[in-house]
Amino acid sequence: MKKKILAAKIADIVPDDKNFNKGSEVGKKALNRSFQKFGAGRSILIDKNNQTIAGNKSAEAFKEAGFEKVLIVEADADTLVAVKRPDIDLNSAEGREMALADNQTQALNYVLDEDVLRVEAEAYDIDTNEWGIDIEQDGQKKKIKEEALRPYDQTHVLISFPPELLVEIEEYLEKIKAVPGIEFEQASN
Repeated sequence: MKKKILAAKIADIVPDDKNFNKGSEVGKKALNRSFQKFGAGRSILIDKNNQTIAGNKSAEAFKEAGFEKVLIVEADADTLVAVKRPDIDLNSAEGREMALADNQTQALNYVLDEDVLRVEAEAYDIDTNEWGIDIEQDGQKKKIKEEALRPYDQTHVLISFPPELLVEIEEYLEKIKAVPGIEFEQASN
């Protein structure tokens, strides 16, 4: 296969109308902020018809941020396409923040569309268990394995209140502290 590099516009890229990812408002804001601050930094994946396989939310945010230029690199399954940004050094504040933004925007913006997944998995005989998602075959609502829902080991919650309320909520704080696996830290300022 002779590989080509083609110039295109974001309007030439067709969104996936059956995208498994609904996205989230928080994720959308983070993705938009990332494009505004850093510009484009990663690729999306399109099929032979320019329909988006992966990166629908990135393509949407790219367009919303006012960018238009797309570089299409034709490749096969044996070739990894690397996007090189010669203006960025990973070992700089900008490079490290860009790496954080890339990982965090994906985590924040992934909300599985259970209905679309069920329909498409049945239509194309996709084994969703292979990807950490268990869909019951008897038509009952699917169950997502716990590890697919939790990209983090810990969730942190900060509660702020005036010191005079400590007596009123102390009983509740003790109950929280008693739950196995919860780490509790208290500080005053």
